[in-house]
Amino acid sequence: MRRSAAGKISVLAVAATVLSMGAAAPPTAPPITPPPPVKEPVAVGYGGAVASVDADASAAGVEVLRKGGNAVDAAVAVAAALGVTEPYSAGIGGGGYFVYYDAKSRTVHTVDGRETAPRSAGADLFVENGTPIPFEEGMTSGRGVGTPGTPATWKAALDAWGTKRLGTLLEPAERLARDGFTVDATFRAQTAGNEARFRDFPASSELFLPGGQLPVVGSVFKNPDLARTYKTLGREGVGALYHGPLARDIVNTVRTPPVRPGATRKVRSGDLTERDLAAYRTEFRKPTKVSYRGLDVYGMAPSSSGGTSVGEALNILEGTDLASASPARYLHRYIEASRIAFADRGRWVGDPAFEPVPTRGLLSQRYADARACLIRDDAALTSPLPPGDPSSPVPCASGGTAAPTTYEGENTTHLTVADKWGNVVAYTLTIESTGGSGITVPGRGFLLNNELTDFSFAPANPAVHDPNLPGPGKRPRSSISPTIVLDGHGRPVLALGSPGGATIITTVLQTLTGVVDRGLPLVDAIAAPRASQRNQATTELEPALWNSPVRAELEAIGHGFRQNPEIGAATGVQRLPDGRWLAAAETVRRGGGSAMVVRPTGK
Repeated sequence: MRRSAAGKISVLAVAATVLSMGAAAPPTAPPITPPPPVKEPVAVGYGGAVASVDADASAAGVEVLRKGGNAVDAAVAVAAALGVTEPYSAGIGGGGYFVYYDAKSRTVHTVDGRETAPRSAGADLFVENGTPIPFEEGMTSGRGVGTPGTPATWKAALDAWGTKRLGTLLEPAERLARDGFTVDATFRAQTAGNEARFRDFPASSELFLPGGQLPVVGSVFKNPDLARTYKTLGREGVGALYHGPLARDIVNTVRTPPVRPGATRKVRSGDLTERDLAAYRTEFRKPTKVSYRGLDVYGMAPSSSGGTSVGEALNILEGTDLASASPARYLHRYIEASRIAFADRGRWVGDPAFEPVPTRGLLSQRYADARACLIRDDAALTSPLPPGDPSSPVPCASGGTAAPTTYEGENTTHLTVADKWGNVVAYTLTIESTGGSGITVPGRGFLLNNELTDFSFAPANPAVHDPNLPGPGKRPRSSISPTIVLDGHGRPVLALGSPGGATIITTVLQTLTGVVDRGLPLVDAIAAPRASQRNQATTELEPALWNSPVRAELEAIGHGFRQNPEIGAATGVQRLPDGRWLAAAETVRRGGGSAMVVRPTGK
């Protein structure tokens, strides 16, 4: 997301396809940091592939693959590097979901590394005097910080499937934090968007506003505190974040946020304890699975709603010939399938340790068929659409009480990795909002998440049960959707994911149908202009669709739209028929992404 992609593919051309500096160093100064790797949105070759939003991070993964590491090893290295170069999207102060395909057994496994609420949290965590607090006061506070899950996710994945020591895998990121990376326009813009928040927290201001100023495009940004933190984790293991001095620093920062004297911002404290950190555990969960056009699509089970929502929507679309559909009919069907899936997600999906989530029912073809018959080609559905009942599907049932979709922040980052043995990782990690809580742990170099704001502050509709209210040790519902697609013989075809809050689900769904149904090359499906419907009154459109004639066609049958300048920032890898890997990333969004392979060949 930090540097412009080389060889940009025209978004307008793709739309047509879808719809058919600092001063010179003095002589005595240390050598200037080498220029970053060149960003390319697509790469093809052998030996493994990496796709992320950042060239330095992708290069860290390729370095591990070249030294004999597997996809899990490389994914951890990429994630750690993203904690340096994309600190407003991810880092060790956050969490995520890790999906892994094991080539030897031809099986898919997942790790739920979602953050958890303090054990003291109740359903009224964000309610005061009977009223939900303003979202901003939950976001920029200790109140919104959950126990981080990212370091524990790395340990769980490496212990189960990795081949390298954590300390070895953190070396590229440690080096990047110590020596620095080149600031680009996206990093500066994201810093500017957080400037007012960062100035209210001295540790954040000192780190992200060097000399009290926004970082200059082309300058070198260093984070020596994070380099030291990585060195500690590499030497002592990730347990150092959950026990001991680092854990105490996190807890003290949450319970007594270090606010600048004179700041007028209301910053609430949180109730995270050292016992909460010490008790944190990842969960190995059975992946979701649906069959679509003869392919097996695997995703992340609850506490994420990604696997159930993408899976349900694919099942709904299974009965429609999207390959031969007109551009308007294709988008209409995709939008309506998304609307239905979000209506059901809002009623049924939460942390399965607290809620009886009917995962099997939501993913059954019988239930999808009962919901699909709501869709008409001559009229759009109206939101908020009421949920169905997966336990006893009633074809075309349209009664019941609806609840609107609650707000979810739109940041995060996704990486996708494959190795020479055929193993694949799709890993999405986050600190929630851009810049997370805005609070840096003093002396440690990383931002804390505001992930607990993914809970519903209060039920969207008091008449409808909300499975996503806070609770003690509970994981907030997520839309993260790392996805791996296998052929009928259990071999990898495609893996992908995206950031973007609740738009992650629609981005993954649209990209999958772009490749599988519309026949787009992966990089074109990623670049294609997006629409996102989340059981809301209007569907979001990127500019290329907003300005397209297809919009009028859809408005004529009742669709309403609003414009969103940018939706998601996907990455993926694809296994080509000749055995090569293709890595693909964004061509333009968030400055373009970075696709790399170990041994490149012609595209």
